[in-house]
Amino acid sequence: MTTVTIEPATADRWDDAQHALTGGGDGRSCQCQWWTLTNAQFNAASADERRALMRDEIETGPPPALIAYVDGEAAGWVRVGPRAAQPRLARTKAFTAISVEPWDDADVWAVTCFVVRREHRDTGLMACLLDAAIAFARDGGARVLEGYPIDPHAGRRVGSNQLFTGVVSAFLDAGFTEVGRDKPHRAVMSLELS
Repeated sequence: MTTVTIEPATADRWDDAQHALTGGGDGRSCQCQWWTLTNAQFNAASADERRALMRDEIETGPPPALIAYVDGEAAGWVRVGPRAAQPRLARTKAFTAISVEPWDDADVWAVTCFVVRREHRDTGLMACLLDAAIAFARDGGARVLEGYPIDPHAGRRVGSNQLFTGVVSAFLDAGFTEVGRDKPHRAVMSLELS
């Protein structure tokens, strides 16, 4: 029987964070910095510079993400935290045009990035990470948790690397409601936590 545990990404779990991020997809090069940097900053930074930014973020705290462990081995990652700490969100017109929450409200959190190592895909780990992110946001004082998942069944072919924001069905299963879509395949989802 498989045992899944989920823990905050803290400095003592740095090696586990790297293991989770480097198991497939763009995690190795992105280092989950996509939402924390402007487009120009992201493009100007090397993978090593992004890794250093992630290390600083984890060491400084609070934890920017959660790490999923399957039988003790790091297997997945989810970024969750105050939306204001992820400034690219407020610069993404697709989200600002749809979200009804004020962009400067510190009580609005966002779950923005999932990484599941290849060997653990199609096992329900994304749903476990999302459930843990909800609890983490609630415990952190969030009033609302937003997500920006992809709907792979909306008539557009979507590659696995494009699913880093999650999938609509997992958010619906977790109790989120759809606020709107800027394109048929991309949704803004919201969950009231208070």
